[in-house]
Amino acid sequence: MDHSADDRQEAFLRLYAQHEPALRAFVRSQVPMVADANDVMQEMAIVLWRKFGEYATSEDFRRWAFGVARFKVLAWQRDRMRDRHIFGADLTELLATESEIESARLERQREVLRECLDELPTEHRRLVETAYAPGTRIDKLAERWGQTAMTLYKRLHRIRLALVDCTRGRLRQEGWL
Repeated sequence: MDHSADDRQEAFLRLYAQHEPALRAFVRSQVPMVADANDVMQEMAIVLWRKFGEYATSEDFRRWAFGVARFKVLAWQRDRMRDRHIFGADLTELLATESEIESARLERQREVLRECLDELPTEHRRLVETAYAPGTRIDKLAERWGQTAMTLYKRLHRIRLALVDCTRGRLRQEGWL
C-alpha cells in the first residue's frame, strides 16, 4: 500500500471511530435486533469506506455518514415491510434527523468541557484528572493530598460547579442551550 492509501485509511478510521457510537445509536433506535443492527452497521461501513475517496471534507463526515446510515436503515426496513413492528420511512427520517442533531450537541458539549477543563488552574485540573481516573479511591487520594475525604469531595464539588457554569455559559452563547 502506498503512503497516500495509508493516509486515506487512517483518515477514514479516525472519522469512523469518532462517529461510530452516534451512528450505532441511531441504527439501534431503528433496528430492534442487535444482530440486524450489526448487519446494517457493517453494510454502512462498507459503503462509507468505498465512497470515502469521493467524499472530500472531514467536517461533513458526520452528516454524510448519517445519510448513508439512513439509507441503509430504510433498505433494511423495506426488506422487512411485512413485519408490522418496523417504523415507516417518515418516522425513520425524523428520528435520523433528531439523532444527528443530538449527536452533534453532545459532541459540542464534550468539546466545550475539554476547553473549560484546560482553563482550570493547573492544580484543579490535575485534581479532576486524578480523581476521575479509573480505579481512583477518594479516601486514598485525599490521604495523598493531605486532606480529609470530605474536604476533597467539597473541592471537587466546587470545581464541578465551575465547569458546569463554564460549559453552560459557552453553550448558551453558541445557541446550544
